[in-house]
This record gives sequence, C-alpha cells and structure tokens, in this order.
Amino acid sequence: MTHAAPLLFAMLLDAITGEPAWLWSRLPHPAVLLGRMVGLADRKLNSGAWRRAKGIAAVAILCAVAGATGMLISAIPDYGASEMLLAAILLAQRSLAQHVHDVASALRQSVGKGRKAVSRIVGRDTAAMDGSAIARSAIESAAENLSDGVIAPAFWFLVLGLPGLLVYKAVNTADSMIGYLNDRYRDFGWAAARLDDVLNWIPARLTALLILLTRFRLPNLPLVKRDAPLHRSPNAGWPEAAMATVLNVALSGPRSYDGEMREFPFVYPEGRHALGPDDVDAAVGVLWRVWAGTLLIAAFIALLATGLAH
Repeated sequence: MTHAAPLLFAMLLDAITGEPAWLWSRLPHPAVLLGRMVGLADRKLNSGAWRRAKGIAAVAILCAVAGATGMLISAIPDYGASEMLLAAILLAQRSLAQHVHDVASALRQSVGKGRKAVSRIVGRDTAAMDGSAIARSAIESAAENLSDGVIAPAFWFLVLGLPGLLVYKAVNTADSMIGYLNDRYRDFGWAAARLDDVLNWIPARLTALLILLTRFRLPNLPLVKRDAPLHRSPNAGWPEAAMATVLNVALSGPRSYDGEMREFPFVYPEGRHALGPDDVDAAVGVLWRVWAGTLLIAAFIALLATGLAH
C-alpha cells in the first residue's frame, strides 16, 4: 500500500489550514504531547550514573510508543482519514512560511521589530542583530526547518506511513529538547541526537536537491557539496547551502549564543552579505516552490500506484 495519496491530501490540508490557534488553544498539539513525554523522561532519568544508557532507553520507549500509536490510528477503518488528518497536523509548511514572512514584514517596519520577530524562530542571541543578521537568521531557519518540518516528515510518512512519521517527530522533538553538547545533556541526549542525525540524513540531502531543482539551479550542486560540510550540523548544511546558492546570499557565519560570539564559517561566502526583507521573501518563495515540487512527486507516485493496482 502506498501512502502517497494520503500525503498529497495532508499537504494540501496543511497548506490551507496551517495550525489554527482556535484549535490548539483548546487542545494539546501532538508535538506538545511528545514534548511532555521527553520532559518527563528528562526529569525522572537524567541524573546519577548510566545517563547514556538511560537516554538510550528513554528514546527507545518514546519511539515504541510513537510507532504503536501510529499503527493503532492506521488500523482505524476510516479509509485513511485519521492518518491524513494527523499527517497534516504534523507537517509545518504553512506555519513555517508564515513565521518567516512575519520576519520580513517586521524588518520592513524597524530593526527592533525584526529582532523580536526573528527571536521567535531562532535560538541565538538577537539583541544586537542588524538588519542583515536578522534576514540571514530568518533564511537559515527557513532552510533548516523546511528539511526538519516538511520534507523529513513527508519522506518518513511516504516510506513507513503514520508510524514512521510519528517516530520521526518523536526523535526530532527529543533532539530539540535534550540533544545538546552541554554538561546536562551530553550523555542523556546522545541517543536522541545521533538518531535524529540518521533519520534526517536522506531528507536533508533531498531537500537540497529539491531547492535546486525547483529553482532550476541543479548546476549549483557542486557548490552545495562543497559548503554543506562547513555547517556544524551533518545535515542542516545541505538545505542551507542550497538556499544560499539559489538566493546568492552568504549564510551562517559568526553569531552569538548565550552572550558568547562564535566564529562559524560562512556557507557560500561569495554570496551577498548585505541582506534585507526582500531576501527573506525570496526564501519564502523557495519554501512554496519546494512544497509544490513535493506535491507533484506525491501525486505522481499516487497515480503510478493506482495504475499498477489496476
């Protein structure tokens, strides 16, 4: 059985509705529920000896619960409606595009408003950012979250159905909460961080390819291969480098975390360094081009599966 048709409708539903505040102000979002599970494991297990083993066990249990939940929902005899609905909820195309667009709109009003808007989507220090740094941060967030929040969930849903999607979201949520190289999480979050790297390996590179293809810039692939390893993440560098080359902008580079300036190298350093809200809007355009390309792929696979079935 192919999951392409449910994915197709889930992508359309997400693009139309996004994440309605009236609903999620009344009910806990599935990602919030996963976060609560990770938080509980952190509080109960992340202390004393054997922290790495405890972290491995916590991630294993989290994946088992997520996968079993996906199988139970998939077994509901509603012609895949529940699968499609939950997949739509766990895709983040519209909300991502809106958040990034909001940064461009705010930056057009003032640097202060731009800082406030970008602080909602990045984890770095924003208080001293100028306009270029704000735009650069928003574009980086667009590229990385396109992979983590759209293409990777779609990929794992297409390959393994709802169980695969829920396991991916569980691991990705755990990595975002405990996958840090600090004293508290270096051992306990090790399994979450490594498994997230594994699950994002193919989607990150697929995202980069889709960015190039939908902007008709496939010849940029050698540049992407050159610069992707400059990123501190083994996966995030791929969509970021692809986004940088199609927009002709330099991304990454020095930035501050917790008051400490870190001298990261630029990705695609020959790109423009002076950025503004128009560049952020161009990145939003890339998000929707990749979404449309992914939708066409899902439609093609669904039609092919229908033809083979007959």
